Amino acid sequence: MMDKKLITNGKIIALERIIPVGSVSVCDGVITGVHEGIGRLPEPDETVIDAGGKYISPGFLDIHVHGGGGYGFLRSSVDDVISCCKAHMNHGTTSIVPTISSASNELMRESLENIKEATSKMTKGPEILGVHLEGPYFAMSQRGGQAAEHVRNPIKEEYMNILESFDNILRWSLAPELPGAHEMASELIKREILLSIGHSDALFDETIKAYECGFTTVAHLYSCTSTVRRINAYRFAGIIEAAFLIDDMMVEIIADGKHLPASLLKLIYKIKGPDRICLVTDAIDAAGLKDIKGEIYSQTSGSNIIIEDDVAKLPDRLAFAGSVATTDRLVKTMIKLADVPLYQAVKMMSATPAKNIGMFSTKGSLSIEKDGDIIIFDDDINVSTVMVGGEVIFEKN
Repeated sequence: MMDKKLITNGKIIALERIIPVGSVSVCDGVITGVHEGIGRLPEPDETVIDAGGKYISPGFLDIHVHGGGGYGFLRSSVDDVISCCKAHMNHGTTSIVPTISSASNELMRESLENIKEATSKMTKGPEILGVHLEGPYFAMSQRGGQAAEHVRNPIKEEYMNILESFDNILRWSLAPELPGAHEMASELIKREILLSIGHSDALFDETIKAYECGFTTVAHLYSCTSTVRRINAYRFAGIIEAAFLIDDMMVEIIADGKHLPASLLKLIYKIKGPDRICLVTDAIDAAGLKDIKGEIYSQTSGSNIIIEDDVAKLPDRLAFAGSVATTDRLVKTMIKLADVPLYQAVKMMSATPAKNIGMFSTKGSLSIEKDGDIIIFDDDINVSTVMVGGEVIFEKN
């Protein structure tokens, strides 16, 4: 017997507009129709879900996230990985790319294995699309909250062993100016692993070369990314300027309202536009927890950090150490701080990241034959219903 559902009485968030009244039909986990107006009546064998006048939206894709709900993707058991994913699901994340920060080779391998097992065991949770390795091949000068003792130049024997052992690596962020980085990039491209520039001090010309070698994205723009600086009295542009000038270069931004002020959010949006911006949480263990303040241990940095002003900070408070945001907060921030239309904010949390990781054929929009990953939320982006693969797995009255 087919599993048929009809989500009615909602405002539908389409790719380029909001449909004031409509419904979405799903059959066996796949979207079968997007209907404008109130004319579409339910079929006898359809389960009706009343959106109550709220927004019907594609589910959110978080392609850069380290933890949440008190759990991290590094140093965690299989069950903890699943719990972490589900903590983000409650905020609208229907697809997730767990991110592993700089660590020892042994810990990276253990974490990759646990995430792989969690992927196969996940039920009633977001779909794990693969793993993002953020490090350990970074510039020490731009390490940010990454554990200093594990930041290093590319080691061919090390990364080749990882590549030959695991098939669940979707993305890898590294600093392209490091010795051996371009050779490593060639190996990643052979395996169709996506390349991002991250925690890098690359100059403009080095960034251009990296783009030509297959680096398609800049991880968390303005965070641990080089900009204009003087060398022997002359000014040299950096990653930020290159990212703005390369039209097709995609960028991640941590739109938690802390990492970037309204002025920079507006600037990035004006230059890159919603089709080149991926909103990412870059969230750590404390994301999604209520009333968390003070000093805690972070899996990402491997040390204690401070949760203060609704963001994670290094103990000396001189830099951030990841966010405590969830995807619904990112969308809300772009609307309220950057004056972005709702449907464009949603696009940067759904369609654009789906395109970035090559999964737009099945994810990222309310389109016929795409996966039934659908969420319902109100004007303040409070998520009340989450559907993954056509199954309702979260409801909040």
